[in-house]
Amino acid sequence: MRRRAVLATAILAAVATPGIARAADPGPSVTKKSTTQLDAQAVYFVSYDGLVNNNSFQKNGLLTYKGYQYAAWYTADKRAVVARRVLGATAWSTLTLSHTLKSDDSHNVISMGVSEVDGRLHLNLDSHSDGFFYVKSVAGLLDNPASTAWTSAVLGAVQTSLDGVALTSQFTYPQFITTPEGRLQLSYRVGISGNGRNALAEYDGSAWTALGEWSSSTGTYTSTHGSSTARNMYLHGIDYDVNGRLHSFFTWREQSAAVMCSGGGITNHDTGYVYSTDRGRSWRNDAGTVVGTTGSSNTVAVTDAGLVVDSLNPDHSLMNQESQSTDSAGLPHAIISYVPGRFGQCTTDYVTDRTANGRAFHVRKNASGSWQKTEIPIALGSSQRTKLVLDKYDNAYAVLPYGRVAGASKASGYADWALLYDGAGLNAFGEVVVDEPRVKADNVLSFMYQEKSSGTTPSALHVVDFALPA
Repeated sequence: MRRRAVLATAILAAVATPGIARAADPGPSVTKKSTTQLDAQAVYFVSYDGLVNNNSFQKNGLLTYKGYQYAAWYTADKRAVVARRVLGATAWSTLTLSHTLKSDDSHNVISMGVSEVDGRLHLNLDSHSDGFFYVKSVAGLLDNPASTAWTSAVLGAVQTSLDGVALTSQFTYPQFITTPEGRLQLSYRVGISGNGRNALAEYDGSAWTALGEWSSSTGTYTSTHGSSTARNMYLHGIDYDVNGRLHSFFTWREQSAAVMCSGGGITNHDTGYVYSTDRGRSWRNDAGTVVGTTGSSNTVAVTDAGLVVDSLNPDHSLMNQESQSTDSAGLPHAIISYVPGRFGQCTTDYVTDRTANGRAFHVRKNASGSWQKTEIPIALGSSQRTKLVLDKYDNAYAVLPYGRVAGASKASGYADWALLYDGAGLNAFGEVVVDEPRVKADNVLSFMYQEKSSGTTPSALHVVDFALPA
């Protein structure tokens, strides 16, 4: 016992003594653990270049909470289902909701959220600039999953409001986020593509409240080609960091095609960033200046100063709704993608040009407060989106279309991006849905993907798990 005590003291001294280096943190790596099947015959149709079961802007289509993983999707007959499993188990238990997908539109995703204050599971589904559908579980379901039978009795009725709070008749892009106090917030868009506003609602464990809109669709944006007077802010995400600050990267989409060099492109421009220190009630630019107040007439507008952290004109087919995360120090990171200027200064066909020459970039704020951007040197080979994950060592992972995984180490300053997994054997269609909470829950990168098919022939839907550095 004496020898062990001396050894322990020496180790502690080495860690605490300046000038004596501790072991370096490991770099990024992925080790495939298992693949499970959710559905052999999930609904399949390609719409807006995507699938309704695997649009990466879902938050969350797959999530982990207190030792269980939950997934939601539409079956071959378009019924909405939600399933769960114990982490690491191969079998999923599935519940079918009393709701059928109303149209073949890949925007009409299912998103899930957790209200920690009462242990409920929430689902918002099946909307694209129209009415939404909402389901709320019984209280305590997620707190005591092992002792609560997974039957239809645990889910409430399908509603067309949030327990009576209607929000808007033009609803799209539900994203649930849990506040540091355990409340649940719902981010969504009011309006339509090119003319919409971001808004928030909040559930406190007893009732929903509409907090209101926080971005503006008005103001004039002028490019070298022309002007636009309407737009919408597309979020790359909305996330609380370890310190309780709410972060959001975004890009603007203009309504008028006059701002583009070619009508075959897409009017997205610039990567912007805002944050909130008061749970989304007000919004600040990178310099800390308040640029918008939720629910007021002063909302975040394209004409506000200090929003843009990476400037790009509308001629490069910049993707909207890509991905973001925050690291262990609370610093924001994002993935954006577009066609770099070395391939030309005017994209003329959005899908073709992105597939041929699109690249993803890692944008982050460093410890000194400066913004840095690094190209991920892997061709997208797709028009679709990439997801960002940070492990416990703050190594970064980009889950590229087709389930490929690239990584970069914090130690290198994220300069060593390389392909870690090539997606072989998955036969994935394109975008994947990442389980963001699971990375922190058990150090596993887990994502849902659907196999390629054709026409409207259903295909298999899976979840694949990768161990991250221990």
